[in-house]
Amino acid sequence: MTVTGSTLVITAASPAPATAPAPAAAPAARRRAAGRAPGPYRRLFALPGTRGFTAGNLIARLPMGMFGVSAVMMIAGQRGSYALAGAVTATGLAATAVVAPLTARLIDRHGQARIAVPATLIAVLGSLSLIVCVRTGAPAWTLFASYAVTATTPNIGGMSRARWTHLLRDSPAAHHTAMSFEQAADELCFMLGPVLAAFLCGVLFPEAGTLAGAALLLTGMLVFTSCRATQPPVTAVPRRGSPLRALGPLLPLFLVTGVVFGSMEVASIAYLDFQGLGAASGLVLALQAAGSCAAGLLYGTVRARSLKACVCALAVLMTLPWAAAATGSVPALACALVLAGMATAPTMVTAMSQVHARTPEGRLNEGMTLAVTAIFAGIAVGSASAGSVVEGAGPVAAYAVPAAAALVALAVALTGRSIRRPSDHSRVVRTAAARDPQ
Repeated sequence: MTVTGSTLVITAASPAPATAPAPAAAPAARRRAAGRAPGPYRRLFALPGTRGFTAGNLIARLPMGMFGVSAVMMIAGQRGSYALAGAVTATGLAATAVVAPLTARLIDRHGQARIAVPATLIAVLGSLSLIVCVRTGAPAWTLFASYAVTATTPNIGGMSRARWTHLLRDSPAAHHTAMSFEQAADELCFMLGPVLAAFLCGVLFPEAGTLAGAALLLTGMLVFTSCRATQPPVTAVPRRGSPLRALGPLLPLFLVTGVVFGSMEVASIAYLDFQGLGAASGLVLALQAAGSCAAGLLYGTVRARSLKACVCALAVLMTLPWAAAATGSVPALACALVLAGMATAPTMVTAMSQVHARTPEGRLNEGMTLAVTAIFAGIAVGSASAGSVVEGAGPVAAYAVPAAAALVALAVALTGRSIRRPSDHSRVVRTAAARDPQ
């Protein structure tokens, strides 16, 4: 301590040299700190309320992969007609294409909890009515009517994505991770759902799959909607713009991608049945979903790629199952399906990010439901197309349908002027730019 004029200067003693850290200690400490840094998914679910609504979301989403298989097994088992079972489920898909966007519009306008719960109750009553009608031998038209009522089922995946978009509106990188997780969850539920449904219907009783699916749907929806803190707010701002018009350039891409999904499933089932391995079809198809699930989780940890690049990878990898099937090797086909599946999740994540960026304010759930409806329509077209090719040219040739559909998707992406590179500024940055950088 010294005194200079009227100024008191206090000088701290320098630390002893022995206590000074070695020069290499600081980089080592930084490396250890970096090693302890949480990963993108851990940071994602550290946000308050995210684990609660995600748990409800997964419980309610699992039945989405159960209802179709359960209905087919229940109706065919009790009525002895796969034609009737297929017609009933097709009617349900057609009703969903009409009703789902209207339900989503009401959710955007009045809030998730206020609309989703009663809509789910109506859908559950439709499922219970289907069980009763099948069990009691009611006229066939009652089966169609009951299954059509289930079209009020809310798009739980869309509502969950809307919550992430609201929570992460200022963090594009975290939003990309969240969308990748949601796509992986889709793949996981559509992989496990049919397996669970087939197990319940086969081991317990034919109605068990539908009954369990209805219970899971209602339980999950109640858990999901009870998490009010993360629910997107309903604003009084006038809703301008049409989601259908805004997403017009993207809907053909979703439609053709659905053709890829539907035709690949039918081609694989027919091929394995031709090989005498029909019982293993569920396991082999699950490999494609597993590849997509893994790719979706991995994609969430890296920077988003352009939609054109993702669709190009899809077009290339969708040729592999066709080539593998031509060899007659089931193991080769299984490997090809895993690789092909790894292209679907990045494509869907990137395409959905554009849906988020383009949908008018306050109508996000409606926009995402339109995209999902286009995919379902494509699945129906793809299933019918692949079935026709199987009947006329055999199961190997049926693999040409998803390969051709992927090429059409690539052509749509390359020629669509309004399909731009997604920087994943979903709902954060909206520009008038319409072209992908080359």
